[in-house]
Amino acid sequence: MVVLYKKPMLLTLVKKPMLLTLVSILLLGLLSVSCLAELQRFQHSAKADGSLSFLVVGDWGRRGLCNQSEVALQMGIVGEKLDIDFVISTGDNFYDNGLNGVHDPAFHQSFTDIYTAPSLQKQWYNVLGNHDYRGNVEAQLSPILTKMDSRWLCLRSFILNAGPEIAEFFFVDTTPFVTKYFIDPEDHVYDWKGILPRKNYIKNLLMEVESALRESTAKWKIVVGHHTIKSAGHHGNTAELAIHLLPILQAYDVDLYINGHDHCLEHISSSSESGIQFLTSGGGSKAWGGDVNWWNPQEMKFYHDGQGFMSVQMTQTEVDIKFYDVFGNVLHKWSTSKQLSPAM
Repeated sequence: MVVLYKKPMLLTLVKKPMLLTLVSILLLGLLSVSCLAELQRFQHSAKADGSLSFLVVGDWGRRGLCNQSEVALQMGIVGEKLDIDFVISTGDNFYDNGLNGVHDPAFHQSFTDIYTAPSLQKQWYNVLGNHDYRGNVEAQLSPILTKMDSRWLCLRSFILNAGPEIAEFFFVDTTPFVTKYFIDPEDHVYDWKGILPRKNYIKNLLMEVESALRESTAKWKIVVGHHTIKSAGHHGNTAELAIHLLPILQAYDVDLYINGHDHCLEHISSSSESGIQFLTSGGGSKAWGGDVNWWNPQEMKFYHDGQGFMSVQMTQTEVDIKFYDVFGNVLHKWSTSKQLSPAM
């Protein structure tokens, strides 16, 4: 203290860098907090008997063409039979180039006017696909669309607590992970507003997903994204997701990864100890017949190179999955179960 009073110049020289350091630390802390904002959460109640059922469809928005209307018809029939609680879309909601704005007639022509069955008048939880990023992304995220059709809910990434003790769904914006869209977009124009700088966006998203998975106490953990992690279809594996997202899914015991992107129906069972099931439901309209690559038959449980969709029925202890073709025929079934945790 005596030294500081006797040598004010020394005090000034010492305090200035200290203050700058403290300010820097505070600013970094504030930036960290803002970057690590939690993903928005939604709640969806289960049925009175404690069960939950929903449909999954992807790659669909073609104004009813390419058998989109036929798939929608069968979805309505199955949806009524299962008394579904909601529908999940795995992206590529509007072809070829997303929506051009909130008043784009494609919203009604490809969604409202197609999925008209009474059983499909439930909440739709939607993620964006790469084709959606070729249009006005903010249009699909806009609450104006929800005012036009109350079923519509679309965010880049979000969490759905269903049950709420049955399952937790983690919807992940996968398009920004794919390097090709940035360095070799061909003749396509992507709407990257809100994404750049890309490296920071991906880093923060991965941290948010990991944090949410770490804290989750749900019986079933389900991650939904547009792009494949594992697939024998046209696009195949998405290397960026295998590198950055898959290790997080494995570390926190995710049960299902559900995606679209490849225009097929597909079930790959992980051969690793994690036991993740990779489920592709991208047959909502145009499909790629015969476009399939070899896959280890011990992992490949099912592949269909045509249109269709998927259903999931679940309780706290059981999950039952079915894949349907464009005629409503059940092509593949898969079930698994867990024991209830003992009460503490």
